[in-house]
Amino acid sequence: MTRSMTAYASGERATPWGTLGCELRGVNHRFLELGVRAPDELRAFEPLLRERVATQVSRGKLDLALRLRPAEGADSLQVNTAMLDQLAALADTLDRRLPTLRTELTALLQFPGLLQSRDVDPAAMQAEAMALLDEVLAAFVAAREREGGKLAAAIGERVDGIARIAAEVRTMMPAIREGQRARLEARVADLAQPLDPGRLEQELVLWLQKLDVDEELDRLDSHIDEIRRVLAQREPVGRRLDFLLQEFNREANTLGSKSVDRRTSQAAVDLKVLIDQVREQVQNLE
Repeated sequence: MTRSMTAYASGERATPWGTLGCELRGVNHRFLELGVRAPDELRAFEPLLRERVATQVSRGKLDLALRLRPAEGADSLQVNTAMLDQLAALADTLDRRLPTLRTELTALLQFPGLLQSRDVDPAAMQAEAMALLDEVLAAFVAAREREGGKLAAAIGERVDGIARIAAEVRTMMPAIREGQRARLEARVADLAQPLDPGRLEQELVLWLQKLDVDEELDRLDSHIDEIRRVLAQREPVGRRLDFLLQEFNREANTLGSKSVDRRTSQAAVDLKVLIDQVREQVQNLE
């Protein structure tokens, strides 16, 4: 299933220590970049959280936020007395050197690790956090797939348009080549000095070969088949499609450079417009 890189999911879970909350949001990015915000009780699990997200997501800039809201009326916090003693000793030293320095209680309480949850079982807390993350990840991936399905449908419509233009150009090319041949022969007929028929035919063949776009149209058809195949895959497809679009653009540019007819010139322009529209959609895919 094609996935978008933009999504959001959240969830909460009741635990013995309070309500555990989790939010995960993602936007476009070339690679996987994950930022994690978590309370002190969960910071030790950050590597595990990162590993779990990486098993489900391969690209995007993600922000993962976890919070723990203690139950109302619960005596769940205690002071880290060892750390408090260290801070007190440091405060005494600073007070002697800087008599005007004063430490506010609210600032002291914000010092990381000074306040701790009472009777927290790390293994149980880890299990609760990972279970909640799994729930949020599942919702996040589902949201990506829903949006990715819409993007794939939009891309498919434009790829169908590219296929129609390529088929039209292929249909009109014999008439265009014949018209060019007739035009050149008419100009040669107006020359004062007649040309050798063999030499004339050779020059005509060389000229028409320069205008031939059959190879470009064949490659374009091949790219169309490939992009449809890639869109049907379940693995991340964004990078593959981005590469394919470079090939699409190359064929469209060549078609335009070889054009000697208003219709094929317009077809090349229309192709590039559709290719750019596809590229805009592909930038959102994982």
